[in-house]
Amino acid sequence: MKNSERRTACAILLPMKPLFTIHAGEYLVGLHVQKSLKLNAWIPAKDIGIDLLVTDSDNLHAVSLQVKYGKDFLPEMKAELRSPLRCVSWFTLNRAKLDTSQAQFWVFVLQGFKSDAPDFVVIPTAEVQRRMTEIHGSDGGKLQSYFCSTENNQCWETRRLRADDMKQIANGTFEDPARDFTKYLNENGWAAVANKLKS
Repeated sequence: MKNSERRTACAILLPMKPLFTIHAGEYLVGLHVQKSLKLNAWIPAKDIGIDLLVTDSDNLHAVSLQVKYGKDFLPEMKAELRSPLRCVSWFTLNRAKLDTSQAQFWVFVLQGFKSDAPDFVVIPTAEVQRRMTEIHGSDGGKLQSYFCSTENNQCWETRRLRADDMKQIANGTFEDPARDFTKYLNENGWAAVANKLKS
């Protein structure tokens, strides 16, 4: 085999970089947007800090989303918490990217082992920025955040909570306005996106 032929053969065997890649969370959000909300989902051709664009059925108005996907840690928790809780996911956020985010909403995807469908926490970006600063402070380059959804359709940010706090979340008696994300869970959160498309 000649050198030129050998180089050509090697080039053919090299892996090609895909033009577009999406992670599991982006796929689940896009699927939900199109099948359940009857809206359209688009992937930007360039990474500009926005993962998906959602448009109305006529493609006249758009809303931008930043999507985060987290692993479910509920199976590793105490047995007394596993029944009343639906999913507990851990997210690592880059504070600089959060503070300068151009997306209109952040979507946290909680794919639990207990249910077929994921939970979505859909929050306006300014509210994510405010809440994360209130809960975790403003220092550091990264934020470690735990979102927990419950079987009675509540949602809480639970990073650094005590065992007694988690028990209260499980039995529905916990109170902390900064950590209460219930109004952004599933239909409640998606309603804000739909309303934004109408404005």
